[in-house]
Amino acid sequence: MQAHPLVFDTKIAKDKPENIRHPHNDCPFCEPAELTDILAQDADRIWLMNKFPTLQATLQTIVIETRDHLGDIASYSQAQNRAIFSFALQHWQETIASGRYESVLLYKNFGPHSGGSLRHPHMQIVGLKDVDGYANITPANLTGYPIISTANLSVTASDQPIMGFVEFNVATSWDETDCLADAVQKVVQYTLNDYFNGRCDSYNLFFYPSKNQVVCKIEPLFNVSPYYIGYRLSQVDTPERMREIAAAVRHRFETK
Repeated sequence: MQAHPLVFDTKIAKDKPENIRHPHNDCPFCEPAELTDILAQDADRIWLMNKFPTLQATLQTIVIETRDHLGDIASYSQAQNRAIFSFALQHWQETIASGRYESVLLYKNFGPHSGGSLRHPHMQIVGLKDVDGYANITPANLTGYPIISTANLSVTASDQPIMGFVEFNVATSWDETDCLADAVQKVVQYTLNDYFNGRCDSYNLFFYPSKNQVVCKIEPLFNVSPYYIGYRLSQVDTPERMREIAAAVRHRFETK
């Protein structure tokens, strides 16, 4: 089943702030007293309407993770990271439960290859009124080479990735928010510090509601493959290489 394309409004997009490529530009998220249309707040975590809703027929909202402009999952304390995940997942679930949207997406951009425009750490909750954002995702995209498997947690490296080359999947039950946050943090730390000898500077997080579970996909990012852009053909590393990567990530979980 092919999802309909989302309609992008360039009239709104031309005024969006940007400071990933131009880090000296002002950051609107660094001035919380000037933010408007706030939906919820907990400490320095803020959920608010996106001031530049570039996609038609959607609800676009932002989850500001922290007041620290240079913060990230890889560097947060465990307690802070858990609080951020709990806050974002709560409001994602609330938006899903409202029943107003065909589907509700939760995702995060980080780094110059991620498709984001602002460095300040944030996630996005987007309600799609007429589009099933999960229509092209199969269960096989969210599993793969085993890394960690316990009663509460599954971590895998995709053998059938959505885009490729390497994608990690973290799955827990909905009530295991802390477990999810801890596992994603370890995978993100591996992605930025160890994967490809530390040359990866960007990643995406994508969250999927899956029956009684929530799955978070961590996508290390470089330049997008022309095979995917032109033909929607994903690529994977060899099974031997994927097992090596799985073992390297597993070591992070086993090392206290």
